[in-house]
Amino acid sequence: MATPGRAPLPNAAPVPPTPALLLAMLQVSSHVSDLIFSPGSHPHVEVSGQLVPMKTAGVPLLSPGDTQRIAEELIGDNKQALTTLQNQGSCDISYSLPGTARFRVNIFVQRGSHAIVMRVIPKSIPSFDELKLPAELGHIADIKNGIVLVTGPTGSGKSSTLAAILDRINETKAYHILTIEDPVEFMHRHKKSIVHQRELHSDTPSFALALRAALRQAPKVILVGEMRDKETIEIALEAAETGHLVLSTLHTTDASKTVERIIGVFPLAEQQTIRNRFAKSFRYIVSQRLLPRKEGAGRVAAIEILKSTLRTREYLDKGEVEGKSLLDAMRDGDTEGMQHFDGEIEKLIRGGMIDYDTAMAYATNPGNLRLQLSDLLGEAPPSRPARAPAPAKGKQETEIELE
Repeated sequence: MATPGRAPLPNAAPVPPTPALLLAMLQVSSHVSDLIFSPGSHPHVEVSGQLVPMKTAGVPLLSPGDTQRIAEELIGDNKQALTTLQNQGSCDISYSLPGTARFRVNIFVQRGSHAIVMRVIPKSIPSFDELKLPAELGHIADIKNGIVLVTGPTGSGKSSTLAAILDRINETKAYHILTIEDPVEFMHRHKKSIVHQRELHSDTPSFALALRAALRQAPKVILVGEMRDKETIEIALEAAETGHLVLSTLHTTDASKTVERIIGVFPLAEQQTIRNRFAKSFRYIVSQRLLPRKEGAGRVAAIEILKSTLRTREYLDKGEVEGKSLLDAMRDGDTEGMQHFDGEIEKLIRGGMIDYDTAMAYATNPGNLRLQLSDLLGEAPPSRPARAPAPAKGKQETEIELE
């Protein structure tokens, strides 16, 4: 695997073999989430959201030759990944240390040399209790069809939440479950359900092709690693409309941005049709942010939940306007299991789990959150106009379509 535009440089000092180096990096802390290799730097690990360099004996600064060698050892005989790296400048693979850890790996070219980021995948599938997920998300296992999206930035725990939801379905339903992932992360055993997991590049060339094939493979539940393009979104909508439960992720920050991203992928002439179809098909949009705890004691999740009701479907179909936004619906929908970021962040700061500066940095609307916290800050909140009362909630509005 030749480095574009640069010949490998000799090592100034030997770097330990890749498996030994990975083991040493994992031992830095029980909370290591990522391993990073970059030329001209020590290997780094991310612990509770902060990068920590490995400055131990026997681990020198990495040269371009070192990162190239590590990349080659991680890729092994995966010719498809090697071709993707050479043609596109990056590739995604999975890597295992038998009996110790599994990783989701991205290798990419920067400034003519290789860099590597490895996400640590927990050895066991996390439970709802371990992740402290809202009880409302347990109802996803009972949904018969539609789309459930888990969104958030990279490293916000989307994969773990989806794995917990899928495991709940696996334990309670006798279904055929099919996943399409890049790469396969959590390994699901057959329980009450049968689970087949397909990996991009090694098992299928694209999400869209695998998703189209899935419609002929009789699954009840389809997990798509990511909604990356127009074709994948179109097929996912078709699958949801034809009786499948589709689970997937997007790299969006909240429910409103998720809707904008999905609709915006399509040409203007098609957007209203897609908006109408998505309004009918979506069941939940779950968005996550991981916030640093006080005094660096790990991180805690703030989770936003948008649920399919008559009101949210109307707002999604007709578009959001002042006083009729998805955020308004989530604020008023706590009795239906909905919750919004700033409300959850307020609970975290009142519970002493995060500090004020962190709350403001991660809030959707810091000004409004500051008003809500004015009693803690010793300030008198300025007068605000009363918000219009929410529409009356009937039984039909609060129920998700299960059939």
